[in-house]
Amino acid sequence: MGMNQFLQSLSDLETIDRAPGYFKFEQHSVAAHSFKVAEVAQFLGDVEEQAGHEVNWRLLYEKSLNHDYTERFIGDIKTPVKYATPQLRQMLADVESSLTANFIENEIPKQFQTAYTRRLGEGKDDTLEGQILSVADKVDLLYESFGEIQKGNPEPVFTEIYRESLTTILKFKQMACVQYFLAEVLPEMLAADFSDRQKLATLTDNLLKQGD
Repeated sequence: MGMNQFLQSLSDLETIDRAPGYFKFEQHSVAAHSFKVAEVAQFLGDVEEQAGHEVNWRLLYEKSLNHDYTERFIGDIKTPVKYATPQLRQMLADVESSLTANFIENEIPKQFQTAYTRRLGEGKDDTLEGQILSVADKVDLLYESFGEIQKGNPEPVFTEIYRESLTTILKFKQMACVQYFLAEVLPEMLAADFSDRQKLATLTDNLLKQGD
């Protein structure tokens, strides 16, 4: 038993499409999403550090790079389906946890099992790094949905994904990185010229007011 199965499985993440079942102008894989979330988390960590908070960078990189590895086992479930009920979300989490534990036990050498149990476990916890991951994940999802809306994708699901992503980000508005994102990044994104700009700007304003 060596690391071959884990290393080989990384290619599987390149073949799992995000937001399956919907027309998209641009395809995104789980592998690409993981990289982008790590990059976003890195930026958000910089903001938190400049605000005087201590960031455990090793933990942050581990959480962000590995946060969706378990989708290798069950694929990317449609966002509206995944969050349909708390019970369904918990059932999916239980399946992921069971399959991950079985994979670690059977495919990861014993001397690395503790590290990979930490890396492949649920990273969105109450630590600063876990909260940064939660925000970074939704920032990338926000940009994925915005990209489709900007290109004129008629699928209404992308507006709902945008709404859900921003709503979740606002739950962490006490964080310095979220305050920076809302004040500096989001307005710049919405300043772009596209056909549904006013509609999306109105939706964004309403969500921001609800979050106050």
